Amino acid sequence: MTKSSQVDQDLIRTIAELLNKENLAEIEIEQEDFRVRITRSYANEAPVYAQAPQYYAPQGAPTPLAPAGSVPAAAPAAVEDLASNPGTLTSPMVGTAYRSPEPGKPTFAEVGTKVTEGQTLLIIEAMKTMNQIPAHRSGTVTRILVEDSQPVEYGEPLVVIE
Repeated sequence: MTKSSQVDQDLIRTIAELLNKENLAEIEIEQEDFRVRITRSYANEAPVYAQAPQYYAPQGAPTPLAPAGSVPAAAPAAVEDLASNPGTLTSPMVGTAYRSPEPGKPTFAEVGTKVTEGQTLLIIEAMKTMNQIPAHRSGTVTRILVEDSQPVEYGEPLVVIE
């Protein structure tokens, strides 16, 4: 084993640790003649695409009607109450939330769906990377607070699981 391959393995371990620590779905780094791409998926989940699929509507396009079972955005005071509820899953990043793995496919969860901790509930696209957002606890989805293709902010309530 050469010194450079040892350095590369150390770099890969460090990147993989960052991937887990920051709860990212994918990291890609390229330096001169070296390129590494590390992805993570959870068991029993649909594939997530590294690049934003072309068939998602661009931002600014008309938003379709909310799917059955979703709840319109809550008033600001209600959102603050939801954020303090231990059953509320909040956004870990700024981006665009998608409720299904790709357009035309069934959503990850609807109101009334029983979910397990770690099960993907949404995808948030941030900087052209699709990040799986897992359930933080097991239970039943009682509210879905975002629509498909909706921009979300860090800390914004997304789903309530009771």
